[in-house]
Amino acid sequence: MVALVAATACAAESVPAPRPQATAIQTPAAAAAAAPAKKVKLDIADITPMGEKSEKVGVGFPIIVTFDRDVKAKDRATVEAVLEVTPEKPVEGAWRWVSARKVIYRTKTYWKPYQKVLFTARLSELPGNTGAKDVSRRFAVGAQHISVVNTRTHQMKVYRNGKLAKKIPISAGKGGLIRNGVDVYLTTSGIHLTMGKKAVETMTSSWMGVTDPKDPRYYKEEIPWAVRISDSGEYVHQSAGYYHFLGRSNQSHGCVRATPAGAKYFYTIAQRGDVVKITGTKRKLQWNNGWSYWQLNWTQWKKGSAL
Repeated sequence: MVALVAATACAAESVPAPRPQATAIQTPAAAAAAAPAKKVKLDIADITPMGEKSEKVGVGFPIIVTFDRDVKAKDRATVEAVLEVTPEKPVEGAWRWVSARKVIYRTKTYWKPYQKVLFTARLSELPGNTGAKDVSRRFAVGAQHISVVNTRTHQMKVYRNGKLAKKIPISAGKGGLIRNGVDVYLTTSGIHLTMGKKAVETMTSSWMGVTDPKDPRYYKEEIPWAVRISDSGEYVHQSAGYYHFLGRSNQSHGCVRATPAGAKYFYTIAQRGDVVKITGTKRKLQWNNGWSYWQLNWTQWKKGSAL
């Protein structure tokens, strides 16, 4: 949601100076016109995800609110108190501040599928912020999709509403490239959330500093059915060839490669906020890598609240 734009007024260059009046009579309408504009000290610059008419979201989705300016630490409890989340199927949840401008809502357990969730920010109730308008957005939760990727058995199982819907042979990160003590070729183990998808995504080796086509590590490929699951460049996507490795060994640079049919199926059903659990690697997913907020347990998550 875009921040509200403050109105400005301009004066003509050749307005004649007003003549002095013997008696000034101020009517209520004139008094209102002469009153100074109410100030807006805090507004919302963006809300994720989109509203119910634009998308359905997965059961792990977070509500991400970005303000138009920094909120001081001493004011965060007051701001947090005017943010309300009302699901049709109640579940405990809490906010966590991740920066001076961004606060994120996560539930204790996953949202129940097939419901609406109403977010309301009563900004006009903040002290000195009476010029702001209250903001609300309703989200639509779709089917429950929980996918489990086992990098040791090289299988991905997709569960829809608690039932196994599809088994997909996969190939995960092969490992072997150490950067700052981290094997960046390993797929991260942990609870990921799907963040977005593209029917065709351009993937290059520039993320590891390789831009010379003559370098044996160089690559630039157009990859079908790509679903992003982290900020560090991990996707579930169709394997660009190398199908003989699927279901047998890990050969990727960190992504989860899948069969053409499996990748297309996963892409087709994917909603932002769907859960993807990956197991079997020594590289742990960091809680702030993308939307990986479920990496924190409930007690850890609540420590980020100002209330």
